[in-house]
Amino acid sequence: MIAVSSPRISLMGSRDRTDADTVRNQERHRDPAPLERPARIGELARLRQQFRREATERRDRRSGDRRLRVLAYSLVTSRSATPDEDWNTLQAEAEQRGYAMGARFHDVAVPVTTTYLPGSAVGRGVYTPPWKRPGWGEVERLIRGGFADGVIVLDRHNISSNDDEYRAVIKELGERYQAFIHLVIPEKPPGPT
Repeated sequence: MIAVSSPRISLMGSRDRTDADTVRNQERHRDPAPLERPARIGELARLRQQFRREATERRDRRSGDRRLRVLAYSLVTSRSATPDEDWNTLQAEAEQRGYAMGARFHDVAVPVTTTYLPGSAVGRGVYTPPWKRPGWGEVERLIRGGFADGVIVLDRHNISSNDDEYRAVIKELGERYQAFIHLVIPEKPPGPT
């Protein structure tokens, strides 16, 4: 809110101002542009691909004939759903890319109800972050143990739809365990609405 000390306010502005002054003033008071989602998506894709390149280079230095080993991971939407269709897609992608696919893991996307205010009856569903899911925990455990070079998933939403969570997972696997994430459906910015 802007406090005005004079009761007289001119809506026309000063006649002494030039158009350039007006434009500069408008730009100065404009809210900063929010982080553009397409730029963030590109950053996430580049980061993910960087760790895959590094894993490939490490493999080539050690033994060029060994295939990259990946684990399969799927997030199903209900307890009655099975990941069988995902497994078939992940297996086909792994074969096409020349990966050796190992164990398969999945979790059920169960919403956890949270409330906006303590004691409020109004809530919203928030999905469990990947590091709190048992199937994803096994993926990380095997990667940490050196049994796999990466993980293959259908799309980034199997890990997290939240950019910050997704980025944290990419960096954790890549920087800490020298592992990568392969997506069958790459990150892409949302279409026009």
